[in-house]
Amino acid sequence: MNAKNKEGSHKNIWYGIGRQRIEIPKTVLKQKVQTNTLLNQLYVCSLGYYPNARGHYTYRKKGLPENFLFYCVDGAGWYQIGDKKQEVGPNQFFILPQNVEHAYGSDDDNPWSIYWIHFGGESLPQMNSLIAVQKHFKPFYIKSSGEIITMFSRMYKALELGYSTDNLIFANLSLPHFLSLFIYNSKHTTVSPNDKLDVVDSAILYMQEHINENISLQDLSSHYNYSASRFSSLFKQKTGYAPIDYFIQMKMQKASQQLDFSSSSVKDIALSMGFDDPYYFSKRFRKIIGLSPKQYRSQKKD
Repeated sequence: MNAKNKEGSHKNIWYGIGRQRIEIPKTVLKQKVQTNTLLNQLYVCSLGYYPNARGHYTYRKKGLPENFLFYCVDGAGWYQIGDKKQEVGPNQFFILPQNVEHAYGSDDDNPWSIYWIHFGGESLPQMNSLIAVQKHFKPFYIKSSGEIITMFSRMYKALELGYSTDNLIFANLSLPHFLSLFIYNSKHTTVSPNDKLDVVDSAILYMQEHINENISLQDLSSHYNYSASRFSSLFKQKTGYAPIDYFIQMKMQKASQQLDFSSSSVKDIALSMGFDDPYYFSKRFRKIIGLSPKQYRSQKKD
């Protein structure tokens, strides 16, 4: 069948009006990307844009050796991992992890328009172990400021010009930032009072607002109506730190700025950070920063 006459999906590839698609040849990946220590941790395998993708359907028994990110900008569709089926609508994205059976398709009556990207690399297993990534194996609503489409277009246009070393490096060094626009979308947008944050993100903002005070674990957990143990578990799961340890780190970051940009004494800085004992403050500062406050202030900085 001539590709010009194809409509819908054939051999897991969608054919339709307005389709954009680039697949990096396996020979290029092997010779120029997977052997390059700058690129082989995380790299683009293919990417594309399917507008009004009526008849788009794919099923893969063994999944793919790489991850797959879908971004729906219009219409609707669905995807299935194992026996769990999820509906997808406008301004939602999801990630399909590597080597997992999956299927996906566009809604028959309201076909989706999607941007998508396959990305591989030696760091994928570590990436997929992150809670921040795993929660996006389900559909997730995001805000888009236009930067997502701009970044996609830049990568696409670079690869469209061929697989020179410069084009591959540009596209692949752009990839981590592109992924962060999805996975850490809230960090790329201004938080409004009406935005609903998860408890950990909200707690971190609360810590920042009360950086000069002493806050206990009980204060934090009670503020969010959690038990201390449950709150600590959620916080450590997301950040890798116990809540108060994280709070102390934030205090020391603020103290470092005061040491850099003010002539305040170490004692006054300690008091401003809620430490009554300058010696204890200095001890915690050294443990986190690696230098005493006086050493930190005296070192040369650019």
